[in-house]
Amino acid sequence: MGGEAGAAAAAGSEGRVKSLGLVFEDEHKGSYSGGETVAGHVLLEVAEPVALRALRLEARGRAAVAWSPSDSPATPASASEVEYLNVRLNLREAPADEGVLLLQPGKYEFPFSFQLPSDLLATSFTGKYGSIRYCVRAVAERPTLPAQSVRREFHVVGHIDVNTPALLTPVLKTQEKMVGCWFFTSGPVSLSAKIERKGYCNGEAIPIYAEIENCSSRLIVPKAAIFQTQTYVASGKTKTVRHMVAHVRGNHIASGTTDTWNGKMLKIPPVTPSILGCRLIRVDYSLAVYIHIPGAKKLMLELPLVIGTIPYSGFGSRNCSMASRFSVDVSWWALTLPERPEAPPDYSDVVSEDEVSSRTPPYPQPPRWEGGARCPVFACVRDFRFQPPPLYSEVDPHPSNVTETRPVPFIL
Repeated sequence: MGGEAGAAAAAGSEGRVKSLGLVFEDEHKGSYSGGETVAGHVLLEVAEPVALRALRLEARGRAAVAWSPSDSPATPASASEVEYLNVRLNLREAPADEGVLLLQPGKYEFPFSFQLPSDLLATSFTGKYGSIRYCVRAVAERPTLPAQSVRREFHVVGHIDVNTPALLTPVLKTQEKMVGCWFFTSGPVSLSAKIERKGYCNGEAIPIYAEIENCSSRLIVPKAAIFQTQTYVASGKTKTVRHMVAHVRGNHIASGTTDTWNGKMLKIPPVTPSILGCRLIRVDYSLAVYIHIPGAKKLMLELPLVIGTIPYSGFGSRNCSMASRFSVDVSWWALTLPERPEAPPDYSDVVSEDEVSSRTPPYPQPPRWEGGARCPVFACVRDFRFQPPPLYSEVDPHPSNVTETRPVPFIL
């Protein structure tokens, strides 16, 4: 009897659902990561009595890749899919004995919450041949009418910490190219480039260290750029898309000269972080330092780069690198210091006592200070405090009238 009454009520309550909406608890939250909770409300407004079988919430996340062959229409399209999230929640369900849930006119809010898997989730991404998307969908099932639904996407970021040892390792490459062909060669062009670490984040500026030597007869121009490479895999086939996201240019280098970049800055624009853990879609970055040579193929060095989400926060590695550079830079200072000068010999070692007594009259005795007119000893010598010491010389600047000349013995 209860089931028949519920069916009858449903037949007479095929009212219209005025609105069905979905809001997140924190609308200002930019993105979610693995292990976090996604919460919100499903908003339902009805203008007249409405019968529902159930109100459920579905959360899905997947990576999908597909493309159609361009060479032959008979070749089947390539497509692949990987699922990262699949959650299903019943927010309101009709009683088993009635089969329907009757809602009276009004506004309703149904809260929901679910936790993202703690495993590494692929970062949300949309490209030319595929995408990685996460969405929440609320579905209102009707007894006889088609179900109504509303869908919203949310952004997920798979965090990459650039403070890991693998991403803090400096990257250095060197290459040389001979300009010309056959016997019309003009000379080599050499390039050496280095970055302090492999991992950076959006908004950071990458200091580039490079040495360029132009031994050719042509005017060359050094440049640097950040390239993004998207790799799509579907049905055992691969598609690659590559484009430049930032670049910087150096000065012209004339023939027979060299140039050095001592930390030339290249800022990273807002780009998608590196996607390394997805089997279908991979996003890689590289820093290319290259030389444009007129009339010849450019000389290029590509340094691997990882765009992370957790920025560099320590100073130990940088301080060590700066200290090593400082020790190298000032090593010449210890090598060029003069040796400690040898002190001059004492006067008594150079002139004998007989010579001193025959040439120098005895020093007068200092006067005795008697009575009340006394002054500190330092007052007598204050005028001589800043006088320079006498110059050392082996020749007497004030010779006496002694006619006798005797050799001065040097005692070693």
